[in-house]
Amino acid sequence: MSLLASPTNIQDLKKEAVHLPSWDLTFRQIWDLELLLNGAFSPLNGYLGQKDYDGVVANMRLADGKLWPMPITLDVTNDFAGTLKSGARVALRHPEGMVLAILSVSDVWMPNKDAEAESVLGTTDDGHPGVFELKKSHPAYVGGALEGVELPPHHTFRHLRHTPAELKAEFARLGWKRIVAFQTRNPMHRAHAELARRAAQMIEGNLLIHPVVGMTNPGDVDYFTRVRCYEAVIKHMPPHSGMVSLLPLAMRMGGPREAVWHSMIRKNYGATHFIVGRDHAGPSNPKTGKGFYGPYDAQQLAEKHQKEVGIEVVSFEEMVYYEDKGEYWPVSKIPEGGRVLNISGTELRRRLREGADIPDWFTYPEVVKELRMRYPDRSRQGFTLFLTGLSGSGKSTIANVIMAKLMEVQTRPVTMLDGDLVRKHLSSELGFSKEHRDLNIKRIGYVASEITKNHGAAICAPIAPYRAVRREVRQMIDAVGAFIEVYINAPIEVCEQRDRKGLYAKARAGLIKGFTGIDDPYEAPENAEIVLETDKLSVEEAAAKVLLYLENEGFIAPEAEQE
Repeated sequence: MSLLASPTNIQDLKKEAVHLPSWDLTFRQIWDLELLLNGAFSPLNGYLGQKDYDGVVANMRLADGKLWPMPITLDVTNDFAGTLKSGARVALRHPEGMVLAILSVSDVWMPNKDAEAESVLGTTDDGHPGVFELKKSHPAYVGGALEGVELPPHHTFRHLRHTPAELKAEFARLGWKRIVAFQTRNPMHRAHAELARRAAQMIEGNLLIHPVVGMTNPGDVDYFTRVRCYEAVIKHMPPHSGMVSLLPLAMRMGGPREAVWHSMIRKNYGATHFIVGRDHAGPSNPKTGKGFYGPYDAQQLAEKHQKEVGIEVVSFEEMVYYEDKGEYWPVSKIPEGGRVLNISGTELRRRLREGADIPDWFTYPEVVKELRMRYPDRSRQGFTLFLTGLSGSGKSTIANVIMAKLMEVQTRPVTMLDGDLVRKHLSSELGFSKEHRDLNIKRIGYVASEITKNHGAAICAPIAPYRAVRREVRQMIDAVGAFIEVYINAPIEVCEQRDRKGLYAKARAGLIKGFTGIDDPYEAPENAEIVLETDKLSVEEAAAKVLLYLENEGFIAPEAEQE
């Protein structure tokens, strides 16, 4: 059920929007809005009101009893929420300025995000990417019906983008009656292709490769690379048996609930069957390396609700390469003593980084080519060195030495983003509240990500006292290159002794408020790639440790190779 208004009403809505308060959508909100407007989130007619939200969080049911597993809400600031009341009309705008929809406000409330995280995602641990995104979202929720003005514009892979109505029409044109949808957020290799091919064969139907190209798990391969891989893989399927279409979804990585949600979305796109594999949409905890869900929890919940959804779940276990037969088999079917070959994601990244062989049994040559373009050997990759620590710990001094040494031993362009210089030239209007400090670090991260994306080296040296925003910057840069956190660890007593500006003394005297380390916390990194104890190391020794790390990790090529 599309929520787009008729052409006549669209003109009226555009005129009305001129006089309405506006909310500028975040990218995650744009992806949600697109799937609301095009009918992929049917039966929803807009953002959940409080009663629907409460029911979805508690038991995956809207207030009228209909199944819906994932809260779809519009989060806004407290200030903006304070201007709204029931019956208000709000223009929802794309960052480029165009009005995408008009929201008729039904509810405004302050949610309990811990309760939402526990019920929907099964944890309040912010190591879970969905919990992390939830906790950093705006504090107030707004619910209400939507009238769509236009869908968000897309300028890439337009030939692979379909609304639910368009995809259903394409299935009808092709004469497809039974369609199994394959969800993915990673490049497809031979194991995935074999699983998808077998699923289509089992149902005696056709295959829809339906990858997510909105928000996925931090660290996932960029969607440009992935889509080129999907287009290569579909050519290895039997002729006319399958197609690729892109799904602009903001995933929550919610495991079991996510699997039910994904099946409902695919039903709305016209699929009759949906593949759920091992640990569907299940992230690993970066603190422990373990998953948040059982390997087959998602399959069980999706199967439980498949009749109500109106789509048949096709469950698969992990597929591995059985060398004795030269084929991919389900892992449970491998006989005792059978030789199994597999390459983990970590091992694949190592082989790409080092230019090592990637065997044909694992993936297709075209996929390897695309991945090698995305992941050149590290001597040609961009990277960011992110030095963080207390004022006076030695960040800027060490950063300047590292910069000089890097320019001496390698040919990448090197850019320094020192905390004081960024404050002067990029963030001069900002104060030192937590909100402004976070914004300053995000700006540094954005500039560093652009440098890294273009194969340069960025050296950042802000205090950056808060873990959450450092994690955001890591995610931003990991998507385009390498992020290397360097914790400049010095006792506060040593930092105070080095303080030429007298800032610590002023803070101790109460003349400066919110000073990091005195009356505002510094949250030390928990898993920094490099830790430098600068009360025990000279500047030269500290810089040498960083350069040695870069050399050992392959970011600095041996001298003979550079020549």
